[in-house]
Amino acid sequence: MRREDFGTLDDGTAVHRWTLESAGVRVRVLTYGGIVQSAEAPDRQGRTAEVVLGHPDLKGYLTHTGPYFGALVGRYANRIAGGRFVLDERSYSLAPNDGENSLHGGAHGFDKRVWEAEEVDDGLRLSRVSAHGEEGFPGRLEVSATYSLDENGALHLAYEAVTDAPTVVNLTNHTYWNLGGVEEGRAASTAGHRLRIVAARLTPAGPDGIPTGEFAPVEDTRFDYRRARPLGSGLDHNFVLDKGVTPLPEEFAELGDPGSGRVLTLSTTEPGVQVYTGDHLDGEPFGPGQGVALETQHFPDSPNRPGFPPTVLRPDEVYMSETVYALGVLD
Repeated sequence: MRREDFGTLDDGTAVHRWTLESAGVRVRVLTYGGIVQSAEAPDRQGRTAEVVLGHPDLKGYLTHTGPYFGALVGRYANRIAGGRFVLDERSYSLAPNDGENSLHGGAHGFDKRVWEAEEVDDGLRLSRVSAHGEEGFPGRLEVSATYSLDENGALHLAYEAVTDAPTVVNLTNHTYWNLGGVEEGRAASTAGHRLRIVAARLTPAGPDGIPTGEFAPVEDTRFDYRRARPLGSGLDHNFVLDKGVTPLPEEFAELGDPGSGRVLTLSTTEPGVQVYTGDHLDGEPFGPGQGVALETQHFPDSPNRPGFPPTVLRPDEVYMSETVYALGVLD
């Protein structure tokens, strides 16, 4: 593993890029935003290519923040309705950055912070302290994210957090994948990728992305990916994984590209995955449909939905979450 300079912020804070390598897979992670800036993997012919969307320099991430390319998202991934929630009979107001809603932690979430970095066994540990009141969230949160490659080249992303006061936590990674390969800011559509998700239900949402609170079956709808089929477009939906919350990562999805033969197998401890086909990417530098994000997480607006799996973290608890991204080739 090696570290290199990746630029500085306007206040002079240095940003570094760390490179992890194993079994023909190379992953590069930034201390800015915990961003997975690059992931390279071989195709069925053994030819290695970039398979995630990203910017070649720090300026790109500072200028074009909307897509959250590769970012570590928090303190709360996805949306919280009206930027408000009640916890222990106390109301909290968050920074609205998606209309009146709070999205991905607010206007200055974890994706826009510089993290402390240290080398650990097989990988990199990023950590920071999110102060009480940051973006409106209660509690001083000590949080870490460990990125590691195992002997087979699978990327493990493990989160931990503790708090000194009751709060809500929901972390994810917002990498966009294109298994056909990415070259110099160009990529083909991922609509032809084949997706399988072990999810019989999803959480329907309104036009603002806020769930109705219901659980809807996918059977006989365009959302039924229980058998692998072309990804298509028009997805920005939270799928309810059949496995629920698990203590260890369990496989729940497979994304494959018939052209290159690359396949991505996903496992997680989380109960849901937001599948976003990138329809609103604006061409800086990637356009609509050129990458798909598979955001493992608890459900959107859970703090306001008592019927959803809870996202409350208390001082005597440890938040733990892990997702595994295993790159390989189709049989």
